[in-house]
Amino acid sequence: MNYRHAFHAGNFADVLKHVMLAFVIDYQQQKPGPIRVVESHAGAGLYDLASAAAARTSEWKDGVGRLAAPFAPEVEDVLKPWRDALDVLRAGHGATSYPGSPLLCQQLLRADDRYIGAELQPETFRALKSALGRDARMKAFQMDGWQALRANIPPKERRGLALIDPAFEAADEWQALARETTAAWRKWPTGCFMVWYPLKNPRQADELCGALADAGPATALRLELMVDDLDVANRLAGCGLAILNPPWTLKAAADALLPALAERLARSSRAGFRSEMIAG
Repeated sequence: MNYRHAFHAGNFADVLKHVMLAFVIDYQQQKPGPIRVVESHAGAGLYDLASAAAARTSEWKDGVGRLAAPFAPEVEDVLKPWRDALDVLRAGHGATSYPGSPLLCQQLLRADDRYIGAELQPETFRALKSALGRDARMKAFQMDGWQALRANIPPKERRGLALIDPAFEAADEWQALARETTAAWRKWPTGCFMVWYPLKNPRQADELCGALADAGPATALRLELMVDDLDVANRLAGCGLAILNPPWTLKAAADALLPALAERLARSSRAGFRSEMIAG
């Protein structure tokens, strides 16, 4: 495994994933009971967009770097939880910092909410532990992501979400993603499951979303953002989220957000988006 997210932090795929993550957490916190976030592949947690790794690709410039100018009010409403968390984090860590999902959750969670994240790579795990500090709400474990899902689902809080975002480097990653997510959802059928995937071969995305919909959730949503022609070689041109048990407001939020992101983050005229219910 040689994937290093520091090269990609803050890119268009991070923007989509993190904006939707912040929106879902904000929605779930409208009820007073605690929630738990379980993340299968956590990463380092905090990135510096001025680092040598980030400068090697500068992908953030076509992602978060394009979002400074405001959007229409209905789009800003969707972006607000993410923007607010990003502002707080940068006030503490510097203007060039960018949170991975663990640090984003740390900014968003309330005092009685909890987070569990798994990271297998030793160096990345050490960076994650350091980034989280001694926050009792936040627990990181050095373990395989699929084992982490099996061990920590269902959580005792019963409410919350699972974020699943593997590196897609193993030959059977797509099959494992469908299998492990389905098994985890069956153990926690009231949880929200957010599954990120790259858009390179549309057939793989179709098969994954079909398998997740067939698992039996009452509702499931498929969101995709394309910033370029999917046939462009050696560069990610699109990504998606399959969301089981999404908040009922998420479809309308995505319908406002995705066209705006596709226009703002486009690298070519082939940019586009997709938003459809695949169950329910």
